[in-house]
Parts: sequence; structure tokens; C-alpha cells
Amino acid sequence: MVEPEDHAASGGAAGGAHAAEPAPDAEPAARAALKRCRRIIVKIGSKSLSGDAWDRLAAEVAALRGRSGRSLVIVSSGAIALGVAKLGLKARPKDMAWLQAAAAAGQSVLMQRYEEAFGKVGLLVAQVLLTHADLADRTRTNNARSALAALLEAGAVPIINENDAVAVEEIKFGDNDQLAAMVTPLCEADLLILLSDVEGLLDGDGRRVPVVRSVAREARHLAGGSTSGVGTGGMASKVEAARRATLAGSHVVIAGAREPNIVTRILSGEDVGTLFTAVPQRLGARKHWIAYTLRPRGAILVDRGAAEAISAKNRSILAVGVLGVRGTFLPGDAVAIFDPEGTEIARGLARMSAGDAARIARKKRDDAGEDVVVHRDDLVVLPSE
Repeated sequence: MVEPEDHAASGGAAGGAHAAEPAPDAEPAARAALKRCRRIIVKIGSKSLSGDAWDRLAAEVAALRGRSGRSLVIVSSGAIALGVAKLGLKARPKDMAWLQAAAAAGQSVLMQRYEEAFGKVGLLVAQVLLTHADLADRTRTNNARSALAALLEAGAVPIINENDAVAVEEIKFGDNDQLAAMVTPLCEADLLILLSDVEGLLDGDGRRVPVVRSVAREARHLAGGSTSGVGTGGMASKVEAARRATLAGSHVVIAGAREPNIVTRILSGEDVGTLFTAVPQRLGARKHWIAYTLRPRGAILVDRGAAEAISAKNRSILAVGVLGVRGTFLPGDAVAIFDPEGTEIARGLARMSAGDAARIARKKRDDAGEDVVVHRDDLVVLPSE
């Protein structure tokens, strides 16, 4: 089976997650670095797609491509909201079948809006519909990567959306903020722009936060959930998406979709929105896929010695260090790794089933034969909070 491409070093045990904090003068440099970004993903939400939003976005994309030759990919919400209107529903339905029906009805309208707006400025668009199951499978992930690369080479603008018409809870991304974060390493993007109905992340006094270097220390306590009945995300989702994308080596900016020429201003280095700076050493594509695309099928609890060996020395998880397992998983499934205090410290791919791991837990090689539960090549240490 083909492995996802991995064009960058994983940065040691943490895959770059424990990179040094930028110097105090790094903020202007980070803004200036946005001018050099060549592959950009723009995610736009349902609430921001109204009126002339499509025309404004198309004009910006055309201008940026024409002047600098940048490649842009759009992750777009809006199918369900447009479908609700098309079907004459009074509100966004809660029933899965009706949500899927609204998505099916609205997706054609959404693409028609993009076709018309981008056609006016001489650009071709191409629809790409994905489910979480597509990106959780290694072969399908590589196929999606190749298809996106071919579309960009052909000069088209990919319009990516979740395939809501067939998606159910088990195969959904959660929302398009998370989809955009997963697509970031797929496209090898160096900038992800999350357009919202607010100007950026706001502090406790309602002021915009210009730059965030550490999500755990600076941003998570400021983020809240969605209060809109239109979209499914919220600032908490955007902040989590920003964390995941920065670990893939991409800068992230959360900014107001209704601000004039917002994408152009971001790429010119202007102090707009909230900038989340990329880590100096990014997680490679495969390790990012293991940690942030796959959903754990179970969990492995390790003792203190094993936890320290995993975090500090990038060691494999051996049976002797396993205290117990949770859930039902098979070889190759993703698992979460917890220390004795219950803190998740890593994610990886199991080398054996949950039953076999439980059977040989606490046993040494002489007693168990094969004793590698998760090999270090399939293990990603999560950033310390």
C-alpha cells in the first residue's frame, strides 16, 4: 500500500512540535513571510457566502494569480445553507437524512455560483468532494493529493467541500475548518486563511489578537463555540484548525470575510486578522496524517518510564511498558497513547490487536515473543500543553 508522501523531516520525537518559541521580533518577520507564500488555502464559511461574496473572492483570486502566479485552493461551506433555501425549509434541519438532502440540493447551486463568479474573471473551477474516510485511507489520500496537484497544474481553482450528501457521523470531518487543516499538508500549502464573520481572535476585552505563537498558552482560553444557526464551526474550531495547520508548517490567519480585499491585504503582510505562526520544523505529511487525520480506534495506557522514553527519546512502545488498553483495535489502526495521569501524549499505529496487546501487557520479550505494540516510525508525540 502506498504511504502518504513525507517531504520534510519529522523533527525528532515530537516531529517539530516542541520547537523553540520565536524571538520577540518575530512578529513583523512572520507578517513579512506571508508575502512569500506561494500556495494558499482559503476557507470561507456559510455565513460569509452571501450577496457578492463569490464575485469579490473571484476578483481577488484572479488578481493574485495574475500578479504573482500563486496557487489558491478554496475550501467552501454553504451547500447545506443553500439547499435549505432551495428546498423551502424554514431552518437548518437536525435529521441526518434531511441534512443530506439539503446538501445534495445545495451543492449544485454552490458550484454554479463559483462557476459564474470565476468565469467572469477567466478562471476555471473544479469541484472536489471529500469525506473523512477518503483522507483516512492512505491510497485515497495520495490519489486526492495527485488530483489536486493536477488541477493546480492545469490552472484550475479547486473548490473543496465535504461530501455532506453521503457523509454520516462516522465519516464526517466535524466542520470545514478541520477539513481545511487536513487539506493543508495534502496541498503542501504554506498559508491557510480562515475567513470568518469576525475580524479575528478576540481577547477578553473584545480586542483583536494580532499574533499567536502558542495556541495552548495564548489562544485556547479565548475561543468559544459556534452560536450561529447557519454554520457548524466557531472560533474554537478555527483555533484548533490553526494549531493543526501550523504543525504542518503552514502559517494561518483568521480574518473577517467582509473586510475589503482581505486576502490581498493578508498576503501583502498587513496587520489584519490573527496570525498563527508556523512551527520552524513541521510535521511530515505522514506523521501529521497519523496524529491529526486518523481517528483513534482505541487507547494504550503506558507506565511512567515508557511515557518518558516515548516523549524524550522517541522510543517504540514495548509490551513491558503497557499498563492496559481500551477499545477494540486491529493492527494498523490508530491508537491514542496516555500516561499514568491520563494525559494523551502521543498517537500511533498499532502493531497488534487490542486483545493481543492486553495479553502481553507488562511482559518482557522472553515471555511474549513479539513485544512492539507501536513502533517509533508509526508514533507521533503530541505537543506539550
